[in-house]
Amino acid sequence: MAQSAPTVVVFVRHGQTPSTGKILPGRAPGLALADKGQAQAQAVADHLRDSKNVAAIYASPLQRTRETAAPIGKALSMKVTIEKGLLECDFGEWTGQDLGKLRKLPEWKAVQSNPSGFRFPKGESFSEMATRMSSTVDRFRSAHPGKTVIAVSHADPIKAVAATALGVPLDLFQRIDISPCSMTVIAYTPGGPFVHCVNRVAS
Repeated sequence: MAQSAPTVVVFVRHGQTPSTGKILPGRAPGLALADKGQAQAQAVADHLRDSKNVAAIYASPLQRTRETAAPIGKALSMKVTIEKGLLECDFGEWTGQDLGKLRKLPEWKAVQSNPSGFRFPKGESFSEMATRMSSTVDRFRSAHPGKTVIAVSHADPIKAVAATALGVPLDLFQRIDISPCSMTVIAYTPGGPFVHCVNRVAS
């Protein structure tokens, strides 16, 4: 019996914004890409332009992911579908806060060393985020078996799917680095996922 073709998901983190590395933007609205982020998005689009077998392009609803997905859609002559399952983690009361100040909080240690047990104040837990992303991937696999899907999301959600695919416990997912506009490619087969690359930046 012939083996089923894998569903390949190309996860793309959004491009750099004026606040990247400075604040924890979370799901705050209205955060556009910086000039550098726009250039990064175009570089990814150019890299993916000749991709074969692409069935769909999905993006988180936030502005920075939509702006990253737009040139990819243009390069492939495809529409971008908004997918709430790709949203950033809901950081609750930490949304929009200065990262320098957050790192001084006692809770920050839990974010780094025990993320599986941490819930953001009035927000989402990392475990809930990871489950949400796994469910989103399952929907992609059901909707596009044997095809390639491009999914524009955020750093922590992409870290979570990479960790899940690699069999890495969620408490270690912070060891995975996901740079702005990097690509993480995972092939999902009946026998399990195969990670083609993590944090690849288009040149």
